Amino acid sequence: MRKRLVCGLFAVLAGAAVSAAGVTGVQASPGISRSQGPAQAPGSAAPASPGPGSQLWAERYGTTGFENTASAVKVSLDGGTVFVTGSTDSPPPSTISYATIAYNATTGAQLWLASYTDPYKLNDSANSLAVSPSGGTVYVTGESGGISGGVSSYDYATVAYNAATGAQLWVARYNGPGNGDDKATSVAVSPDGGTVFVTGESTGTTSGFDYATIAYNAATGAQLWVARYNGPGNRDDVARSVAVSPGGATVFVTGYSTGTTSGYDYATVAYNAATGAQLWVKRYNGPGNGTDAAQAAAVSPATGTVFVTGTSAGTGTTEIDWATVAYHG
Repeated sequence: MRKRLVCGLFAVLAGAAVSAAGVTGVQASPGISRSQGPAQAPGSAAPASPGPGSQLWAERYGTTGFENTASAVKVSLDGGTVFVTGSTDSPPPSTISYATIAYNATTGAQLWLASYTDPYKLNDSANSLAVSPSGGTVYVTGESGGISGGVSSYDYATVAYNAATGAQLWVARYNGPGNGDDKATSVAVSPDGGTVFVTGESTGTTSGFDYATIAYNAATGAQLWVARYNGPGNRDDVARSVAVSPGGATVFVTGYSTGTTSGYDYATVAYNAATGAQLWVKRYNGPGNGTDAAQAAAVSPATGTVFVTGTSAGTGTTEIDWATVAYHG
């Protein structure tokens, strides 16, 4: 298993209190440092309305003496809660776990902290987070230690939490056909809230990494379908982002995929959201005929147009450019 290096950054944002009693997946970890700004003194005048760019609050979270990394942040649709996810280390025997925190969006007060560690107590790194349209559920995905055939590797691990309490609702894991590393990078929810889509890189049998996109029942975590994409170079293909059409009928996945003579190209794939059937694939090779790596996709809520962006090999004085491509959805 390739060892994951966790960057030595203390994640911004930490909370005031953790409610852990009797809630599955919610806990207060030992040695956690938290800090808040000073409270307003009793009887003091109300502060003036903050101006543009004024800091409203700052919260920190971390296990003392260890490395902690935040990777994604989302806000509930009503604007009342901020959700942050990432990875946290722990005292010996050291284990890196998912850590997900909910904050009051107005005050920064920590509402809950939930963690997830794989059954083998290996390393787990959360990479992406999504909130259901109703605001009732938070979904976290990433790479999680697993063992297949006696060999340790990473699997996808997607965890659903109650957004109000942090209680763990379900966990779904995915080990690809190559029994190697499988690392989820992005999660999205259908507009009706019924389906969760996860994508990332997954070891194939003879092709290196492939895109692997999975649909889950949002209520139960039951797997509905898996769709894989192996590019024309039959080598590494790494999905970085998943997005859903406004009507929920189509799922779009983008990332970077080995071409036949061009190194990595953007590769954007459209799937039928109900069945996982591939609808189309579009590739983009920049003018430098070098490495083109798409990192993010978004869909227009008005037109359904798909926008993909990332880095692309240029020509002349620019070695690496931004390249943003629009596709008819």
